[in-house]
Formats: sequence, C-alpha cells, structure tokens
Amino acid sequence: MIKDNQKKLNGFHIVLDGLVIITSYTLSWLFLILGNRIFSPYKQVLAPQYYFVVLVIIVPLYLFLYGIFHLYTPKRVQQRRYEFANICKANLLGILLFTMILTLLKKNPYFFNYSNRMVFYFCATNIVVQTLERNVIRTVLRSVRSKGYNQKHILLIGYSRAAEGFIDRVNMNPEWGYQVKGILDDSKEWGTGYKDIRVIGKIKDLAEILDYNSLDEIAITLSINEYANLEKIVATCEKSGVHTKFIPDYNNIIPTVPYIEDLQGLPVVNIRRVPLTDSLNAFLKRGMDIIGAFVALIIFSPVMLLTAALIKLTSPGPLIYSQERIGLHNKPFKMYKFRSMVTQSPSEEKKKWTTPNDSRVTPVGRFIRKTSIDEMPQFVNVLMGDMSLVGPRPERPLFVEKFKEEIPRYMIKHQVRPGITGWAQVNGYRGDTSITKRIDHDLYYIENWTLGFDFKILFLTVFKGFINKNAY
Repeated sequence: MIKDNQKKLNGFHIVLDGLVIITSYTLSWLFLILGNRIFSPYKQVLAPQYYFVVLVIIVPLYLFLYGIFHLYTPKRVQQRRYEFANICKANLLGILLFTMILTLLKKNPYFFNYSNRMVFYFCATNIVVQTLERNVIRTVLRSVRSKGYNQKHILLIGYSRAAEGFIDRVNMNPEWGYQVKGILDDSKEWGTGYKDIRVIGKIKDLAEILDYNSLDEIAITLSINEYANLEKIVATCEKSGVHTKFIPDYNNIIPTVPYIEDLQGLPVVNIRRVPLTDSLNAFLKRGMDIIGAFVALIIFSPVMLLTAALIKLTSPGPLIYSQERIGLHNKPFKMYKFRSMVTQSPSEEKKKWTTPNDSRVTPVGRFIRKTSIDEMPQFVNVLMGDMSLVGPRPERPLFVEKFKEEIPRYMIKHQVRPGITGWAQVNGYRGDTSITKRIDHDLYYIENWTLGFDFKILFLTVFKGFINKNAY
C-alpha cells in the first residue's frame, strides 16, 4: 500500500536531508576559505576539524526542525511556495539556535575564532540547496505518478458536487497520483457515475468493501442533505483504520475558501479567510505602505511638480481634486488626484463615469489619466492611513450603493484598505470594464494576501499597470 511507500520515502528523505545539510555546510566552509584567501590572506583561520565537529549538533537539530515545520509531509498537493516558506522558517530558527550554541562554544579557546560569516554562508547555502533538493524530488515523484506508478487508491462515499469537484481536480492533476476506485451512494444506480468513475455499491456495503480491498484513503463526499449518516460512516471508517478525509459539499453555500479555528475543542468554520485581519500581517503591510509611499513621493516628486505646473498653466481651477470614496470598514474618506477635468459643480461631477472622448477631460488630463500620473497624490492618502499601496480600488458612495445590490459579495472588498493598484488592475480590469470580474480578482487578493503577493502586484504595475487603455 502507498502508506508503506511513504514510510520508505520519508526514511530516504531524512537520510538525504542529512547529506544535504553536510554538503551545504561544506560548501559554506569552502566559501569562507576562498573569501579569506582573497580578502583576508593574513587572518588566522580556525582549523577544519573545529568547524566540522559542529555538524554533530547541526545535523540532528536541523532534521528535528524540518519535522516540526512539516517538511516530511506528502508532496502530492503541497504548493511549492508553502514548502519554500517552511524551509526558510526552519533554517532561520536553526541559525538562531546555532548562534546561541556557538556563543557558548566560543567560550572555549578552540572555538574562539569560529567565523560569524560561516553562519551566514551556511544559512543562505542550505536554503538554496534544500529548495533544489525538494524540487528535484517533487519533479521525480510527479513524473512517476503521471506514468501510473506510486498511486494512492481512494474510495468516495457519496455522490455530490463535492465528489464531482474532487474527480475533476484528480483528472486535471495526474501528477498527484490519486486513483479513484469508485463511489458508494444510496441514490444512484450501480454503474452510473461521473466521467470514468462509477458507483460500485451502496453506503451500507462500506464495511464489507473495507474488509476485502486495499484502500489507502476514504474520502467522504456526501451531499449536504445526507449529513445525518455522517457519524455512522466515520465510525465505520475509523474502525477499519483506513485514513479518512471529509470533503464538505457547501461550495454553493459558502462560495470561498473557509478556514477552521479551534474554540477549546470545538471546530469553527469561518466563511471567509482574510489574512489581513491578523495583527502581525496588518502591521507588516502598514509598515510597507508607509515606507513605500514615502519613497515614492521622493522618487516621483519631479514628475508631480511638472504635472502640477502643466495643470496650472493649461486649465483654471485647483491642482488637486478630492472625491469622497468608501474605504476600510465602509468608512468614507477623501481620495486625492491631480485634476484632469474642467472644474465642475459637485452635482455635475456625480452624474456619471468618464466615457470615451469625454469633453470634460482636459488635454493634459487625458495624458495623466492614461499614464496613471493623476493617481500619484494618493501616496498622501497612504501615509494618512486611508489607503494602501495595494488593494481593491475604492468607489464613490453612489456606486457602492448600486453595486452592493447587484453584485454578490461586493461589500467584502471593504474588509481591507483600498489600494492605489490591485490584482484586478494589473489583470486589465480598470476603468470601464467588468465590475464582476474586478470583484472576483479583488476577493482573490483579499483571501490570498501575502507580502510576496503585494510585491508581485507592485512589480506588475510597473510593467502593466501605469498605461491604462480604459482611462478616458
């Protein structure tokens, strides 16, 4: 069975990790020696045996940390970025502990000259080599599974939308190595099913099938109106000792990626995961906003001064135009832009969006709207805390009232600060484009936020976001 293969693979992986740690440490020592010969040829260097004896501590310490950070869990559906994040976490904690141990060792005269640069070299080298090792293993395993080997045999309990969704994903990802043997269901006839997966019996046949089949997993995919049978099914699966997972049939009710928290032993399903509700995440993002906005104001100050001069020389009226928008927690704020239209009364301005060849847009305004230069005063909004560098674009109260009645989940975007740029904008949904598509992208950003995602959007904004073909 596959679980036996997994034990062998984990054992091999631990041995391989130990060899990789030793290799990374050796490479780091070579970098240190080479660096000393080039930059500090007369500096006294600790003898090699004193460097390498430390491996007696480092190897078991790091293998222990890899286990803590789930680096030996099956790689069938684990995403590369999460694995890389865990590699970094394990290595950074390892270096912290290593430094503490080294501080104690340096009290010994034999280790007094142990180079601090060696610690840095080892951390960087080990992260790179461990990442390469795991990606090679992942590639080999996925290739093997794509060819029909190392398969995990699964039985589905219940025919539902959850079962169909699971089968679709398995068919699209043969590298996962999942082989669905069939479905047990009380409402479907024998031989019917979905795609190539057939109903092979009733749910009452589960105990007998578990006695006579070598299954690696059971996936409970009951339709939501059959949950009354769930307790009995789980008890039968647990009695057999076969690993069991539950795939809930609630996608039509909760159209998002929920997460579960533990309330003193009571699992609580949160309908929507918003990473920025976490205090640390919010602090990190706010820190990036303040630094980024301050630097951007300095870098773009010549462009902003030139724009201000052109507006003043070509059109009467104020340089900066402020407009009420709806931001975090549905609170209104004044959003600043360079004025790109002729001066209007508030009642005229609220009537409509800008359209192609709009006579209200000035010649300078048309250029700064196309190039997004008109948005630059919003760096001040970021410093004030009304906006973020990255986030869903804010709308006027009039359109918020309209869209919240027409578009499901529209108001979710106000759970985070609005942004100067966003995932929707770098994907082309700016100006007069599909509001529904824009909201879909905004919700994806809200639920999948990371600092890395923000940097990716800012990077894409430089190449894709400044020139707005939908700005009039």
